[in-house]
Formats: sequence, C-alpha cells, structure tokens
Amino acid sequence: MTIIETEAFEAMLAHHRSLTEGVAERVGALSKAVAEEDRYEPAVAELIAFLAEEVLPHASAEEPTIYQAATETGDLAETVQEMSSEHRRLAALTEALANASNGPSALELASTVGSLFAAHVDRENEVILPRLQAQGADLAALLGRMHELIEGAKQTGADSPAGPAADTEGGLLALLLEAAGTLAAGGEGDRACRTVASAWAVLRSPRPDLAVRVTAALHKLARSVTAVPVSFTGARGDGAKGDGVLDVRDMAPAQRHEVIFATYSALAPGTSFVLVNDHDPKPLYYQFEAEHAGQFSWDYLEAGPRAWRVRIGRAEASQGTRGQAG
Repeated sequence: MTIIETEAFEAMLAHHRSLTEGVAERVGALSKAVAEEDRYEPAVAELIAFLAEEVLPHASAEEPTIYQAATETGDLAETVQEMSSEHRRLAALTEALANASNGPSALELASTVGSLFAAHVDRENEVILPRLQAQGADLAALLGRMHELIEGAKQTGADSPAGPAADTEGGLLALLLEAAGTLAAGGEGDRACRTVASAWAVLRSPRPDLAVRVTAALHKLARSVTAVPVSFTGARGDGAKGDGVLDVRDMAPAQRHEVIFATYSALAPGTSFVLVNDHDPKPLYYQFEAEHAGQFSWDYLEAGPRAWRVRIGRAEASQGTRGQAG
C-alpha cells in the first residue's frame, strides 16, 4: 500500500475516533446534568446537533463509498447490510432522543446511542477497513468521495442516512434547502425563511420525518435575519391582558412546537397566550405565517437575553399579523 493509501487509512481511523469521542463527551455531559438534577435540555440539544451535523452525514456518506466497496468483496455483504441497518437505528434513536419527555429517558436513549455507535465504529475499524486495505481498494479516492458527500449533506441540512434509495421528496427537499441557503447568503434571509416555512407546512402531516429536517434548517436560516430589530407592540411582561402563560423552557425541543400549536388551536377568537422561551422563537413565527397567515397576532413582550416572551393571539377575523419577527 502506498504512503497516500496509508495516510487515507489513518485519516479514516482518526475521524472515527473523533466522532466516537464527540458522542461520548456529550453523553457524559447529559449524564452529569441528570445526576445533578440540572436542566438537561441544553445537553440533549448539543448531542442531537452533533449527531445530526456530524455523525449521521458521515454514516450516509459511508454507504455509497466504503460500504459499497466492501460489498464487492463478497463475504462482507451480510456484515455491510447489518451495519447499514445500524445507521437507520442511529437515526431513529436520534429522533426518539429529540422527543424524550424527561432527563432519565433522554439519558437512557443517549447511552444506547453511545454504546451502539462505539461498537459500530469498532467493527468498521476492525473488519471493514482492514479488508478494504487488504483488497487494495483506493482508500484515498473513497475518502475524498466521502468528504464530498458529507459536505453536501451539511449544506442541504440532511440529518439521516439517505443511501442509494433516497425518496424523490427527500431529494427535492434537499435541493430546496440548498437553494434557500444560497438565497440567505445573498442577503435574502427573510425570503429564504418564508420559503422553507412553506415547505414545512406542506410536509408537516404527510411527511413528518422530512418536516423535522425543515425545522432544523429553518432554525439555521433564521440566524441570517437576527439583525432585524424587534418591535415591541405591547406592554412588556407577562399577563398584561390576563393572558395564560405557556413556558416551554423545560420541555424537550421536539415537544415545544407541538404544544405551542396545540395551545394556539385551543384559543377562542380574540384571545391570546404568552409564550416564554429560552431563545428567539423566530422560526416559529415563520411556521405560523405559513400555516395561519392572517389569522394570528405576534407581539414581542421581552427579547432576551435569558428569556423571550411573545403574545400569540387568534384573530377575531381575517387580518394581517401584528408585530415583527425580528
């Protein structure tokens, strides 16, 4: 094997080590938060972000590259199939982790993720890569192709292994998110957010798996319009109008939107509630605009740095939204 091939082999091992340590570190942080009865949601969010932005794109890139090459050796076909199934399980566990209702449940799922991923990587290091090395596979070319696929997945917001049989809707969504990112980079962040939120409204019921991807992308895009100043259209503080208060700061991130939309749906015309969040709920504003245009009001009462309060109301009759999502 050439020096270049040796370097490629070592680079793959090093990247696997980095990913394994990254997962273990974040699982450890969650374990500490739960043990100390501290707020566990930030640790969960950190782990989910690492899985979605680093681990799952890497898993997706492995299948058409090193896994495909390993399959061609013949006797590894069954092993590759099992490991591809583990990629799907990692994606499913990540989704379940986002929906965990309490700290112990989140920790149990996170520990399963950590153990599964560590064992998965060990098998790649001890079985797949040595076999490719022995068969004289072009490891440098495979590594280069993996990097291309990983970067492409990050740019389009992909968060689960797609594999060669990716569905048409998922492919179209990837193109839309890529276009939205380009639009935001060109100074059209608000327009990009509205476009992506419209896609979320279309996918929310028939394809909740894709809607999760869209929500994640919308949170990233919303940062491109954070420079727009917030307009305070009501008195600051809670309950100025006797509104009910919905504090979602202690809820798991994936539960928040479901509860917020359910609370809005239960409102009588002309009534409102005060949403309390630990970050600017700007992505939620775009989703409300996509699904309830002209039917809701949105008034900032407080804008950080520790808490954001927004009065969300159901309109008496069809009207434009009040307030500003900046």
